[in-house]
Amino acid sequence: MQSSRYDAWVGLFVLIGGAALLFLALKAGNLLSLDFDATYQVSARFDNIGGLKPNAAVKSAGVVVGRVESISFDDKTFQAKVVINLHKATQFPKDSSAKILTSGLLGEQYIGLEPGADEKNLATGDVIRQTQSAVVLENLIGQFINSKASDMGSAATPAPASGGKP
Repeated sequence: MQSSRYDAWVGLFVLIGGAALLFLALKAGNLLSLDFDATYQVSARFDNIGGLKPNAAVKSAGVVVGRVESISFDDKTFQAKVVINLHKATQFPKDSSAKILTSGLLGEQYIGLEPGADEKNLATGDVIRQTQSAVVLENLIGQFINSKASDMGSAATPAPASGGKP
């Protein structure tokens, strides 16, 4: 009889431990955000979002001020539309700008907000007009290789010879 009581307690602690590990794994993978703060929704359009994903952080001055709600493709403008939930406590001017940035060299991508100087603040449904797309590492490498190849091609071309003999 004593053994079955201990088995129940051990089973309970194993379940609690498993739930805690699942919670930590989801938080570490940025797949779970328990955020009960009031938010307002704004959107922004980007030419290229790189590896930005829903639920990615939105930061200003290094502080998380919101999350990416959803990402969709607009077939009229051929741009990505990113819907952002910002905390009500953080109000940004209407002329604020949004950039897609990367944590470290190959880290995850997030949106960086830079406040503008307008007296009116962003409200639900507003669109951030000033945006800067993600820097795609493959494009940078391709541009570097092409510029080096063109430099090598112009250096390898011999100069025209003069008409006189030595």
